[in-house]
This record gives sequence, C-alpha cells and structure tokens, in this order.
Amino acid sequence: MKLLRALVWFLCPVLVRCEPVTLTVGALSVVGGAVYYELQCYFQQCCPQNGAINATALELDFDNNIFGQHLAKKVILKGVTGFLRNKQPKKPLTLSFHGWTGTGKNYISQVLARNIYPQGMESHFVHQFVATLHFPHANQVDKYKDQLQAWIKGNVSNCERSIFIFDEVDKMHPGLIDSIKPFLDYYEQLEGVSYRKSIFIFLSNAGGEIISKLALDFWKNGKKREDINLFEVERQLSLAAFNNKDSGFWHSSLIEKNLIDFFVPFLPLELKHVKMCVRAELRHRGYEVDEEIVTKVAKEMTYFPKDENVFSVRGCKVVSTKLEFYL
Repeated sequence: MKLLRALVWFLCPVLVRCEPVTLTVGALSVVGGAVYYELQCYFQQCCPQNGAINATALELDFDNNIFGQHLAKKVILKGVTGFLRNKQPKKPLTLSFHGWTGTGKNYISQVLARNIYPQGMESHFVHQFVATLHFPHANQVDKYKDQLQAWIKGNVSNCERSIFIFDEVDKMHPGLIDSIKPFLDYYEQLEGVSYRKSIFIFLSNAGGEIISKLALDFWKNGKKREDINLFEVERQLSLAAFNNKDSGFWHSSLIEKNLIDFFVPFLPLELKHVKMCVRAELRHRGYEVDEEIVTKVAKEMTYFPKDENVFSVRGCKVVSTKLEFYL
C-alpha cells in the first residue's frame, strides 16, 4: 500500500489534474495484481470486489439526516448491512419504500447510495428510473419491458453489486415491473449473469393512507409513534400495493411470489420532525441554527387532518425552498 500511495502521488502532478484517465496495462505492469487493481480504481470508478459497508457511519448518517422514521432506519440498516456482509446471498436484496411525498423515501435512498459508493447517486453502479420520465406511454409497455431487461442485464454484467432505484412505482403501468421478476428470483445465474448481489429499491406513494391512519390512531390514543412495529403495517402495505389497480404492483408476481424482502413504511412527519429538517438544512448550508427561523419555516407548512393539524402534507419536501426566504 505504501508503494501504491507513493506511485499515486507521483503520478498526480504529472497528470496536472487528478481526474479519471485511461491507463494502459503496460504502463502499470510493474505494479501487478491487486496493486494494479487498486491503482486503477484510484483514477476511475471500479465495481467493489466485496460488499463492505461501515454500518456505524451509515447509522450516523441516518440519525443526522433522516427524521421521524424509526422503522425505515432500523429495517434498512439491518437489511442492507446484513445483505452486503453475506458473501453468497441466495437472491438480490429487494426493498419497497411506501409513504406520502416528503417523508424521506428518495433521500434515504441517496444516503444509502453514498454509504455504499463514494460517488453516491453519481456512481456508475447506481441506476435510477422515474416512471413518468422513462415509461410515459401506456401503448409502449412491451418496448419498455425489453429495454428494462436489457438495461439491467447490461449493468449487472458490468458490476454484480449494482443498485437499481425505481421511483414512482405507483405511477408505473401495470405489468411492466413484472418484466424484471427473473432477476429478483432465486437463480444462481441467468444466461451467464448472476444478479444475487444486486440491490433493487422501489419507491411508491401507495399505502400512504394506511400508514397515515395508523400513525394518527397512535397519536389520538396517546401512544408514541416509535412503538409502531413493522408487523403492524407490512402485511397491509403488500396487500394495498397488490390490489391497487392504479399501482405498478397491481397483481404483480413480485408480491405474489414473495420476492420483495421488506415493505418499508415511511410515517407522516409531525411539526417536531419538520423542525429537525430545517435545522439539518441550516447546518448543511453552513449557518448557525436560529430557532426563530426554524419555528417560522416549520409553521409555514400545511398540516393535516384539518382539525388536528398533526402531520405535514408535504413532509420536509419544500423545507429548502421555504428557508430561502429567510436566508
């Protein structure tokens, strides 16, 4: 490693800017083996040879940036770290995130990605699809199926530890998501490609009303939301997604064949959670936390139900925009 570091620091000034470049094998033949691989990965993104992840760093990142989501943080932390430590998983890890907009589904995906790959969402091995952008036309579903299968196969062939994020699954045309069912199943290989070390994440608003009702019932009964457990809501979420005709999971074989490992509920956010989001955004921008600003921004949000005003309609989604007014 000392030789590797020395060689890297020697080459950087020669290259003027230490940015990704193409190096020939001949130029590095003296390095050899693992050292060559590590040096190559200094200059370009490489698919990791193992699934190492710093669980402590991931948990800290969750605690500093994800608020009011004790179930999501617990399930994702244990599920992902356990999966990545398994050298021979039987199938890909498949997670389905459910909840209203602004509750953190997209954001927690970004936090997870940056803890697995330094480049985060910009990594060559993290791939995101948005239903309304990539699959807009109902009369082209068959074409989308072929494209989706080819896209996943090509990327996993390039890196078996790829991450695939499907946003707005509730807006996806029914039947489309089933085209990737073979990749999520218990196959060692399909046409010479193994998908067992990949991660698939689905984001959906479906089931949001079920989650909100459960959270509201706990609030009305004076119970702490932290006492809500996964068992109380996971079964309801899978059924809601499966039976919703307007959902991409409608009668999906992914649910029918139990290929989704975790249905993860994202609870609606209360005023105190919105305040936490404002504080985090201030720190992120390099400002000292001003509680007067925190309170003003949080109270500008719209809350529901109408009489109780308990939960933020848009979660923390517009906190950054609201904060601009005061900064």
